[in-house]
This record gives sequence, structure tokens and C-alpha cells, in this order.
Amino acid sequence: MEKENIYYSTGKRKTSVARTWLVPGSGEIIVNNQPIDKYFTVLSSQAAVKQPLVLTNTLDAFNVKTTVSGGGFSAQAGAIRHGITKALILASPDLRKPLKKAGFVRRDARAKERKKYGQKGARARFQFSKR
Repeated sequence: MEKENIYYSTGKRKTSVARTWLVPGSGEIIVNNQPIDKYFTVLSSQAAVKQPLVLTNTLDAFNVKTTVSGGGFSAQAGAIRHGITKALILASPDLRKPLKKAGFVRRDARAKERKKYGQKGARARFQFSKR
């Protein structure tokens, strides 16, 4: 394998981190050493992972190998999508504009809000009693 044809990027979503490698190939997607349909049984997660490749018409141009950890399946799919997007921009900077317009370039920073001390939950409060 030649080093200059391998594009590496890290994608994140909630507590998930995805390390993603893009190599010119036939469109095979491997997640944690398993095919995508074995790892993500939910079709919406598979579609989320493929979104940047479908948008840029590069689904059959690159093989994707990714290792993902942390979070749930939905967050992992979002992290992989973010990693693929960043790697595609490294591979071809002119793809940035359509990917940015679709909202894939920016990291989705939404995460679970922490529970505050002296309170019931992140937003929930103990019931107030005047008397």
C-alpha cells in the first residue's frame, strides 16, 4: 500500500470516537473488522454512515476501514460519518463545499448534560414547598 493514497481522520459524536481510513477501492466499508451490515443492523445507522459518500458520488471510489469505540450505535454512526467526511476533504478539498452545505463537516457537539449537585437530575429539581 502506498502512503499517499491513504487518508486518515478522526470523527466524534457524543462519547464515540471513530478512527477512519479511506483507501481508493471498490466501496467496501469495514467497521471494527466487520462488514457494515453485520455491525450496524439498523438500516438508518448504515445510511448515516454512507451519507457523505452518497452525497459526493464516491461510494464506489473508496474502501472505508474504521474502528469506533464509546457511546451507542447511533452516536457511533455519527462519529463514523464525521470521520469519513473529514477524510474525504483530505482526499479532495473541492468536496468540502457540498459536505459543509449538508452539515457533515461540523462536529455535532450535543451531549448529555451533567447532573448538578444538590439536584435531582440535569434539569429536574426537587419539588419546592413554600410551607
